Amino acid sequence: MKIASFNINGIKARIEALPRWLEAARPDVVCLQEIKSQDESFPRELFEDMGYRVETHGQKSFNGVAILSKLPLEDVTRGLPGDEGDEQARWIEATVIGARAVRVCGLYLPNGNPAPGPKFDYKLGWMARMEARVKALLSTEEPVIFLGDYNVIPQPQDAAKPEAWVEDALFRPESRAAFRRLVNLGLTDAIRTLDPRPGIYTFWDYQANSWERGNGIRIDHLLLSPQAADLLEEAGIDKDTRAGDKPSDHVPVWVDLAA
Repeated sequence: MKIASFNINGIKARIEALPRWLEAARPDVVCLQEIKSQDESFPRELFEDMGYRVETHGQKSFNGVAILSKLPLEDVTRGLPGDEGDEQARWIEATVIGARAVRVCGLYLPNGNPAPGPKFDYKLGWMARMEARVKALLSTEEPVIFLGDYNVIPQPQDAAKPEAWVEDALFRPESRAAFRRLVNLGLTDAIRTLDPRPGIYTFWDYQANSWERGNGIRIDHLLLSPQAADLLEEAGIDKDTRAGDKPSDHVPVWVDLAA
């Protein structure tokens, strides 16, 4: 089962690029972030015609997450538990029914800038709520994958120029510590487990020729429960989409599970 994550930075902007990547990469399941579309405005028919089931958790102009799946989906839920007043569309879950059922949690974690400040407080609070949800799902002892745009640079090796990010919410000690707490619950960072080398990035800012200069960061992550890690066969990053026509500032990350 090939499961991917892709922050597309607007479904309208990526309406041609996303189908091209889907046809080339052929993932079974894709978690999308920043669809920037309400549910009723998402072009679901386009992806249904490609054989995907479509589940969205949209928001007008901002945020928004979705799951596209060629396999049956069960128990779809929207929104991260722990704050009924949180109206930001950043979390969607579903169980994918393959040879082995896998719970897939697609997330778009808050950016948190400027930090310190209310937005940074919201980021850390959101991460604490995610930690509670991870604990709950780990207690099921079933394969679970938490994938998406985490807006966290875990280690200096995850940035071409870590010194430039020292005061940024993505790299502040509090964000990195919260990410470590997630991993320390027993999750496996699929990309780092299979390829520990520096220079692996998933995001290049549109400005200052970041792509051309190789000035990237790794903020899109695939974290696997122990049961999912036991099924891990391969993981990777599709950098070619960043060099294509009208690219997102992120590239897809993916994992192959024996499920």
